[in-house]
Amino acid sequence: MRMISFVIPCYNSEKYIEKTIDELMSTIKNNLSNYKTEILLINDSSKDNTIGKIKDISKKITEIKIIDLAKNFGQHSAIMAGLKFSKGDIIVCMDDDGQTPPNEVEKLINALDCNTDVVYAKYKNKKHSYFRNLGSKINDSMAQSLLSKPKNLYISSYFCMKKYVKDEILLYNNPYPYLEGLVLRTTNKIKNVEVDHREREIGKTNYSIKKLLKLWLNGFTNFSVKPLRIAIVFSMIFAIIAILITTIVIINKLNNPNVPIGWSSVIVLLLIIGAAITFILGLIGEYIGRIYLSINNNPQYVIREVYENEK
Repeated sequence: MRMISFVIPCYNSEKYIEKTIDELMSTIKNNLSNYKTEILLINDSSKDNTIGKIKDISKKITEIKIIDLAKNFGQHSAIMAGLKFSKGDIIVCMDDDGQTPPNEVEKLINALDCNTDVVYAKYKNKKHSYFRNLGSKINDSMAQSLLSKPKNLYISSYFCMKKYVKDEILLYNNPYPYLEGLVLRTTNKIKNVEVDHREREIGKTNYSIKKLLKLWLNGFTNFSVKPLRIAIVFSMIFAIIAILITTIVIINKLNNPNVPIGWSSVIVLLLIIGAAITFILGLIGEYIGRIYLSINNNPQYVIREVYENEK
């Protein structure tokens, strides 16, 4: 019998994780009874009592395995920890807040076939906040330009994949994983399936501006050298602007020898060149910093405890 592994990163979900798990278990019982299942809950160092709550839930559901991280490493690192412990032939990743509906997981699983390795949920009507939707659009544009993502492919946090894709993803052991980049570099046999998207019933999104910027930076620098090439183009543009300004100043001096060369032109030129140099050095520094962290084996995650019921 084939197995499905459900990987669910949990962060500050004490108030709603039980409802999500109950719905998932009901779906497994009614629609996926021909599969063996396991549920991996990864507590990403929640500030509330999420770990206590999911331990209580696991006492009633033997299929649950809990991975408690030592500190907050972020959603993608938490998922990597879950993938490491997953044993299924099919792996399903979903959110802990119920906005990605567990009762529609069968649609994703059924869409996996000989010509499809990964299936992403595509929402008919997203219920995220304006800020989160804006972040998704920026992330989508970045993936298209830097990771060669097909324009018509929608990438979400609700997806399933075959075991071989998971195994290839786990070969990446450097810090700051970016799942979309790892999937896109592994296979192009990816499709979308439409599912509903729910309103958040309790609380608010855990994605802050800081976390979104960190996530985008991971995509920029971990899986593409295009930012460096863009920096070269910018430096060339700034150099051309500097040459034009210098030419204008020289022509103005030749045509009007009695007019002193204005200091403002020099200041503008210095500002343009300085901005270009600062931008490029900052970008190069980011790449070098990540190389340094990788060489020093900075961990993707650190596991404090693995909790599993004896069967």
